[in-house]
Parts: sequence; structure tokens; C-alpha cells
Amino acid sequence: MIYYRLFDIEPGVTAIIGSGGKTSLLRRLAEEVPGTAILCTTAHIRPFSEYPVLESPDPDAVRQALTAHRIICVGTPCENGKLTAPALPMEALAELADYVLAEADGSRQLPLKAHAAHEPVIPASSRRIVCVAGASGFGKPIRTAVHRPERFCALTGARETDTATPELAARVFLAEHLCGTVFLNQLDTPDSTAAGWRFAAPLTAAGIQVWGGCLHTGRIFPLF
Repeated sequence: MIYYRLFDIEPGVTAIIGSGGKTSLLRRLAEEVPGTAILCTTAHIRPFSEYPVLESPDPDAVRQALTAHRIICVGTPCENGKLTAPALPMEALAELADYVLAEADGSRQLPLKAHAAHEPVIPASSRRIVCVAGASGFGKPIRTAVHRPERFCALTGARETDTATPELAARVFLAEHLCGTVFLNQLDTPDSTAAGWRFAAPLTAAGIQVWGGCLHTGRIFPLF
């Protein structure tokens, strides 16, 4: 299935937020979109080593790189070998490439998260926002499965020792209501798929479009 079409990704800036597969989704979208693509962040990411990485480039350097390579990664070097936001504004990047795909928050590689007040950092020029969650967090203690568990508990009334259920995760999404498109990743077993329907039910009732699937296998299907 073609993810970028199902998510209605248009030319311009797209922000990917959440947890449980953002980087993998960014990589897949970059491979799928029919044009040049810049991968970047408004937070912190590991460089996409399979593509040319431009550190603090000027517009001419970006143009030259996109002439030679359809997909590039752009950012500003920071600690631990990571990249942070590019020096060039997102609007400028969108004039240089057909698609700008930006990871707009962090999750410390945990499958679920709640957002602090200062995040996500969504570019003002974003034409689409997709929020990702990982079903592998369901059934595990909140304190071990969730990035910012204290915020998750504040939004749900749960305790950090409680189990992270699909219903609690959905409650966080409804409370934050950061976008109208959600992708629940890591649905790779019948049990996880059943949990996915439990997660999606209250969101779709609120008018949020929920897709389920597994980026590892390429499977994707509507949960609405």
C-alpha cells in the first residue's frame, strides 16, 4: 500500500509526531513521494545515513544535492551525533524540494508518549500532521512504555504503575487533539490488531482518522 496517498501527503511541509515509528514512517514516505524530498526535524534525530546528509547548508548546496539525489537529510549538528532543526526555515526548504518531511518531537524510542507543553514543534507551514503510536506499548506498565509518563497520567487519571491500555492511550490523543490523522504502528498479531480497534473506536467517534498497520511489513489498513 502507498502510505503517502492514504495519509493525503501533499507537496510542502509534513510534520510527523508521536512515538513508535516516526523515523521509519519518515523514511517510507520519503521513498514513496513522487518528487524530491528533504528529511529533517524540529527536535532531534539521528542522521539518515542512507541518504546524503547536509549540515547547515546554504540554499545552493541544497539545490545541488537535490539535483544529484532525490532524497537528502538536512539539519544542524548537535550533541551525541544528532541533528537538530535546519538553519534554513522550513518555508525556504519547501521552495527547494517538492516535499519536506519533518520529525516534530521526540519519544526516546518508546512506543507511547504524551506531549509536554513545549512540544510538538510543528512548523507553521505544515500542510499535514500525522501522529504515530506503537501498539507494542499496550499491556506494559505506563512507566516503562510511555515517554513522559507523568503527563500521560495527568491526562488519564492513571498511575505510572498501571497498565498502558488502548483506551488510556486514546484518552491522551483525545485530550491533546494535535491532528486529524493517526497511524497506530506495530499491529503485527491478531491480539495487537484487536487492541488497535479498541484504541481507534473513541478517536473515530470524535472524527479522527485512524490507520493501523506495521511499518516493518508494509501492512496498513483503516481503523475507521
